[in-house]
Amino acid sequence: MNNKEMTTLAIQALEEKKAEDIQIIDISEISAIADYFIIANGTNRSQIQALADSVEEKLGRAGVQFKQMEGYDTANWILMDFLDIVVHIFDKDNRAFYDLERIWRDGKQIPLSEFDI
Repeated sequence: MNNKEMTTLAIQALEEKKAEDIQIIDISEISAIADYFIIANGTNRSQIQALADSVEEKLGRAGVQFKQMEGYDTANWILMDFLDIVVHIFDKDNRAFYDLERIWRDGKQIPLSEFDI
C-alpha cells in the first residue's frame, strides 16, 4: 500500500467519525519524518479517542501497523505515527495553540479532493 492510499484510508476513518477541519500537508520535500501530515480535530475527549480508534482500525485492517501513538489518555493531542504518514488529532484549543499548519507552512497543502474519498 502506498502513502497516498494510506492517507486516503486515514481520511475516510476520520470522516466516518465526523472529524472537523481535516487538513493534509505534504512534507516529503522538507522533512524525513514522513510524507504526509494529516491534521484534524474533534469536539470532545470521547470523539477524539473515537477518531484515533477509527484510524487505527481502518489502517490495521489494511495491514498497516503504526509505530507509536501518543496522547490517547488525555486526548488533547493524539499523535499517530505510521512512519510514512503522521496523524494529528486535536481538541480545538490545542489545535489553535500548536498551529501545525503554520509551523509546517513550507509543506504543500493538499486538498482533500486529491484523495479518493
